[in-house]
Amino acid sequence: MLPIVVVFGSSRPREGTTSYDEARELGRLLSQSGYIVSTGAYRGVMEAASRGASEAGGHVIGVSCNQIETMVPGLEVNQWVTEEIRYSDLRGRLHHLVVESQAAIAMPGGIGTLLEIAYTWGLLQCEEIPNKELIVVGKPWSDIVNVLMEQRGDYVDDTHRMLLKTVDTVAEAVDGLKNP
Repeated sequence: MLPIVVVFGSSRPREGTTSYDEARELGRLLSQSGYIVSTGAYRGVMEAASRGASEAGGHVIGVSCNQIETMVPGLEVNQWVTEEIRYSDLRGRLHHLVVESQAAIAMPGGIGTLLEIAYTWGLLQCEEIPNKELIVVGKPWSDIVNVLMEQRGDYVDDTHRMLLKTVDTVAEAVDGLKNP
């Protein structure tokens, strides 16, 4: 089976925006590089990455959640998802996305995306999950990570710093993955 790369990111970008286009390109590049793309199944970055992967002939796993659909009436799994995996709650969904992937790439996002990055990094740090690539794309994540890294002697050990990579572009993110 091909390795799975989970793509995290905001649900807000819409088709025609730079964020959407970059996530679509990421999905395309991942699929063309031999990866299965996994997302949170809905709109924004999730839809764009799913779309890019699907348009390139790739397999897309969408991990959906009853709780989210209850919170956002009318929300549906995007049309680009090939295989849907459904959870009743956010915790189960998040845990699946993190644990059932061989790498993670985070595009720009808000609190939800920050949670996904922190959860993945935390599980990597305490060796709760096998070592995998965790790559964050863009200046906002670089800025946040750099604030933590400046405290490295007191809060983040050098070995834990190495568990997360920051890059500027989606092409760099895909290049930063280990070959499938």
